[in-house]
Amino acid sequence: MGEIRMKKFACKVLALSVMAVGSTAAMAAESTALSDMGLSFSGSAALTSDYRFRGMTQTQSDPAVQGSFLLSHKSGVYVGVFASNVNFGYDDPHLELDPSIGFTTPLNISTLKPVLDVGVVEYNYPSATDDFNWTEFYAKLTFADVLVPGGSLLTNVNYTDDWAAIGGSSWNFTLGYSAPIADTGFGAVGSVGYTTMDKSVLPDGDDNYFDWKVGVNYAVKSIPGLTAELAAVGTNVDTDGLSGATERGLETGAVFTLTKTF
Repeated sequence: MGEIRMKKFACKVLALSVMAVGSTAAMAAESTALSDMGLSFSGSAALTSDYRFRGMTQTQSDPAVQGSFLLSHKSGVYVGVFASNVNFGYDDPHLELDPSIGFTTPLNISTLKPVLDVGVVEYNYPSATDDFNWTEFYAKLTFADVLVPGGSLLTNVNYTDDWAAIGGSSWNFTLGYSAPIADTGFGAVGSVGYTTMDKSVLPDGDDNYFDWKVGVNYAVKSIPGLTAELAAVGTNVDTDGLSGATERGLETGAVFTLTKTF
């Protein structure tokens, strides 16, 4: 089974690379028309060995194919969408499609000049027979050139009144940092998050948990926009008494991701 999965994964990598090249060509043809309207378009395509959302697997620890697209106006307003296959251990859903709308603006706070990003995202599962959809509001601050040139610090606060469509209010706080490692093409990434709910709905019956990520990435010089990342991702959710599949999806595991931006 392991060899079959790897062959399928390799085929997806090849197909995604072809699609990314085609998308880049189409983007170049329309960039002038968009800029005349004050618009810009960007996106990415990714293959990952495990889709982890705040430390928790969304694919039963199996690979995922993902894409994201963003249409931005010079005023700071933007609309975006993220798509990925999912598997929660049920017959459905199999697809996640998350539209979002937001606004970004630089802030002149002393010499730091962070970028503020506020918006709302709808976690949408169109193939689900039951209602899995839920809405979340977010506010982010991104600081550039922190500690070293190219170092980026991200802080965000997210709120929903219907966590994972289960119900109840939930807050998420995340602090992330990334930085290049000298001039090697490699970079370091890390983040820690804390999620709290007003209901005890986690797999271990608790109402809060930490998640983390520590890893390295590499920008492939021969293919602009292509990045490979290997990271350890996990949570502190107590997995005693849980099934093997659930346990794997919550404990710390290695996640490999290829991303092509355009």
